[in-house]
Amino acid sequence: MKLHSFNTVTIEDIPEKFTFPFLYEPHPFAVEAAEQLKTYLDSFDNWFYDLNLGPENYQHPLGKMFGVLVVQDKEGNLGHLWAYSGVITGEQKDSQFVPLVFNMFAEDSLYAQENYKLDDLNARIETLENDANFIKTKKQLLELKKENELLLFNQRKKHANLKANRKAERQKASETLSDQAYRNLLDQHQTQGMHAKFLLKEYKIYLDEKLIPLENYISQQENEIKEIKQRRKNLSNQLQQWIFEQYSFLNAKGKRKNAMELFQNIPPYVPPSGTGDCAAPKLLQYAYLNNLKPLAMAEFWYGESLRSQIRKHGHYYPSCRSKCEPLLEHMLQGLEVDDNPMLENPAEGKELHLIYEDEYIMAVNKPEEFLSVRGKTIEDSVETRMKKRFPDATGPLIAHRLDMSTSGILVLTKSLAIHKKLQDQFEKRTVKKRYVALLDGNVNENSGFIDLALRVDLDNRPFQLVDSENGKSARTSYEVIERYDGKTRVHFYPITGRTHQLRVHAAHPLGLNCPIIGDDLYGHKQDRLYLHAEQIEFIHPVTLKPVILKVPAPF
Repeated sequence: MKLHSFNTVTIEDIPEKFTFPFLYEPHPFAVEAAEQLKTYLDSFDNWFYDLNLGPENYQHPLGKMFGVLVVQDKEGNLGHLWAYSGVITGEQKDSQFVPLVFNMFAEDSLYAQENYKLDDLNARIETLENDANFIKTKKQLLELKKENELLLFNQRKKHANLKANRKAERQKASETLSDQAYRNLLDQHQTQGMHAKFLLKEYKIYLDEKLIPLENYISQQENEIKEIKQRRKNLSNQLQQWIFEQYSFLNAKGKRKNAMELFQNIPPYVPPSGTGDCAAPKLLQYAYLNNLKPLAMAEFWYGESLRSQIRKHGHYYPSCRSKCEPLLEHMLQGLEVDDNPMLENPAEGKELHLIYEDEYIMAVNKPEEFLSVRGKTIEDSVETRMKKRFPDATGPLIAHRLDMSTSGILVLTKSLAIHKKLQDQFEKRTVKKRYVALLDGNVNENSGFIDLALRVDLDNRPFQLVDSENGKSARTSYEVIERYDGKTRVHFYPITGRTHQLRVHAAHPLGLNCPIIGDDLYGHKQDRLYLHAEQIEFIHPVTLKPVILKVPAPF
């Protein structure tokens, strides 16, 4: 039974438009459906393994994204569907969840047949690479090369000594021999030198020839391995393309497109791995196939957080962009969908107050939900407004940035020359900044230091990932100001200035594990993000005097 009934529901509450999946507040119907699913998951002793979501030796945190879809049948009855994201075992035993869009693991599928060939190629590669004689020969070749290098070094040293002796002999002879005898000695030494070079060359050839049988054997083996790996790559690419061609997605108009078609104009022109296995496309596909009208959806995280991403148990999250955006743009055609909030100007009606100005620089108190610089679809920003306010200035140029959701002090310059001087202070990290934030939870230590390297989540911009290997250094000092009602007010002192640095450092389990209140990306959305750039200190680029600006937090 895939369609679940609501415990309580009133028909008047049906949403007029479907959820915009990439930025939304869950509709009450979707929240009720999600709560029923959470209750179901809570009923298991070990939900992850009981639902067959991973093997017994699963090495990752036991957490997963789940989705619910509120639907209406032809008779007007309401219900909801459940799904989870991803494919681990390829085998779904629990009938409470909608099935895969395409089950590549079916016994009669091309994937099952061709996978045997891939397994065979992998086995052959492993056999060749681990062949005892192959490994032994490579070791012998390495040892022989080292031995030859030493022999050749000693031979060159011997010839160098003989050359030095001949030179000393000529210097001594020049004082005692006649001109003819000296010329004869020079001819003799020249012949000896040429002979020595010839012998050294011939000796190197002799040593190199000893390597040839070993190199030929190794080269033959490596070429065979390379050829099999290329066959494996070709087969894998063909199989991957076939798989994505089988992922055929319906929309509300009844039209189908496969994954390859949907990604054909999006670099690198092939779908990312795992495309089509997220909860949202699974839910919509099942609804369309069973003549159910989608009304609202929501996705939430259940279980432990991933090590790199910030995922809080029970929190709602938008659909991922890299895999789902092209799919959902197609699948939602034919439905009336909520307007994209990201196309709306969040700064509409907000004032921008100037808190400092002289001949060279200025500073403003940026409200929350206000862009620092113009965006892809929204032009209104601090930069554009200040250019209109100071049309004769060659600037203004933003000296640094604040996240759209962060309020506080933003410094600008009136010319490019001053901008470069001020930017130099930011690059050398001599500018002192202090933020105030209200965190959701109790921070145990009164002060401390956070060092978690960050990089953008390429699959889900603008989210940031903690990545010690590939991320850029991100460091923050903090100081607790007060604790009350399960909240903590802190001062943040960022040493680096990475995107979302303070938000991630606050929310990540390896940071403070207390998201900033109102953080719609790494915590719970509220009336605003409770993060404010309260104070900044720098050296005036012209007067060379300290400038200290402060605007108290509005919360």
